Amino acid sequence: MSRPERGPVGEGRPEGATVGADPGGRPAGGPRRSGLRNPERAVRGLGAGTLVLEALVLVLAIQPIRMVGGDLGGAAIATVVGLAVAAVLLAGTMRRPWAWHAGTVLQGLLMLAGLLHWSLLALGVVFALVWAYALHVRRVILG
Repeated sequence: MSRPERGPVGEGRPEGATVGADPGGRPAGGPRRSGLRNPERAVRGLGAGTLVLEALVLVLAIQPIRMVGGDLGGAAIATVVGLAVAAVLLAGTMRRPWAWHAGTVLQGLLMLAGLLHWSLLALGVVFALVWAYALHVRRVILG
């Protein structure tokens, strides 16, 4: 069994790095490792956690919106509860590739609910930014 050729330390390579490897010591052209044991599962957990947090915030936001003077009628409350239920259901289906697209649609629907009350638009923008970050993390980790 032959050992990989090791370059001198003074040539800009870390001690013990193999020739033909990038500065991180990985083989050149090899897959980039995230350091996670199961990257797919970690990313699914991030998406599901984001959706569950969104559902919780939506349900808890109903009463403060009403108390601050928001004219939140029955249809608006039903819409908010429906969006929260949809978020929880989507969190449970994050194994499916289409669930990420459906989560993006859900963010758009929440912003559209801003027509019922301005605070729903604000929540929609905040959670759309959080969802965009989750999609970015997914792309970086899974490639």
